[in-house]
Amino acid sequence: MDVYLDNAATTAVAPEVAEAMMPVLQEAYGNPSSSHAIGRKTRVIIEQSRRSIAKHLNCHPSSIYFTSGGTEADNLALRGAIRDLQCERIITSDAEHSAVIKTAQSLERSHGIQLDLVRHHEDGSVDLNHLEQLLASGPKTIVSLMHANNEVAVVQDLKAIGSLCRSNGALFHSDTVQTMCHYAFDLEALPVDFITCSAHKFHGPKGIGFLYIKKGIQLGGQIEGGSQERAVRGGTESTHNIVGLAAAFDLAHSDMEAHEEHIRHLKATMVTGLRALFSDVRFNGNSDDASRLYTVLNVSFPPHPKSGMALFLLDLEGVACSGGSACSSGATLGSHVLRSLKFHDPNRASLRFSFGRYNTMADVEFALAAIKRVFS
Repeated sequence: MDVYLDNAATTAVAPEVAEAMMPVLQEAYGNPSSSHAIGRKTRVIIEQSRRSIAKHLNCHPSSIYFTSGGTEADNLALRGAIRDLQCERIITSDAEHSAVIKTAQSLERSHGIQLDLVRHHEDGSVDLNHLEQLLASGPKTIVSLMHANNEVAVVQDLKAIGSLCRSNGALFHSDTVQTMCHYAFDLEALPVDFITCSAHKFHGPKGIGFLYIKKGIQLGGQIEGGSQERAVRGGTESTHNIVGLAAAFDLAHSDMEAHEEHIRHLKATMVTGLRALFSDVRFNGNSDDASRLYTVLNVSFPPHPKSGMALFLLDLEGVACSGGSACSSGATLGSHVLRSLKFHDPNRASLRFSFGRYNTMADVEFALAAIKRVFS
């Protein structure tokens, strides 16, 4: 038996999504920029998908710009804010996803922008008082803080952060890749200017996502080419992937409450089982708490001679998990998130278990038995 508990890295494509994509792959082959009937048919499919997604998010369809995924969307928001919106400073956190923190550091080097890092409380939440102090003075700013941390499950208060940005004339970008289609968003009410999405985090296809840009904000293109996506993202649209993204949205929103209840039950069972196995188990970022991202559990195991090999040994036991985000899994230095939030302990193995739609109670029981064998 193989058990997959790395859904924060990627998820299996849902059968309903694959079913929606197949007719498009086989029949809707026209270039959506073409003026003939076959091209126009493809254009209609794309715009229907855009409207469907926008309806779920309560925003105007023209605010959705399709990209290759969350990384491109994060880059587009930050680079566009510097290039097109006269921002001269980025406020972010060193616990952000590398798509944000590395982009901010790159812009600091290449464009001389000011880069400020907001502090965190001991539990990993953003220090809003420090953010307010940073926003009180300085040049025009874009704040980039993720909704939920992909490694330690800390959920930030988007409304509070966005309100601080609004009152200080700053733009607000949030990487919502881990929470999109796991939580409901009302973008008419939420004080955000940019949010990001990657379909493969909620059982859609890889290689497709979007950047939401608040109506009234104008960005130029990042990828030069044609005038697709209203000249913000050049390149022929990936029609089948866009349809898959929309289908994954529909699936997620059709049973969001039941899905959350299912995942919370699996996670709670995992927590109870780990506490029964180890007297000194810890949960980084209080990831076991109900207020945290319900799909992610970051576990710090007691010191053990096998700590350095725990991820590899669990893989041999048939359990797929990670040592952090997919871009840092297996790194000898450990997760940059754990280090920045001061959760890293070189004597303890810290592993992330993340749950998805197709996980079962049998998966959790199998994983707990494998963990017991590895740490025996």
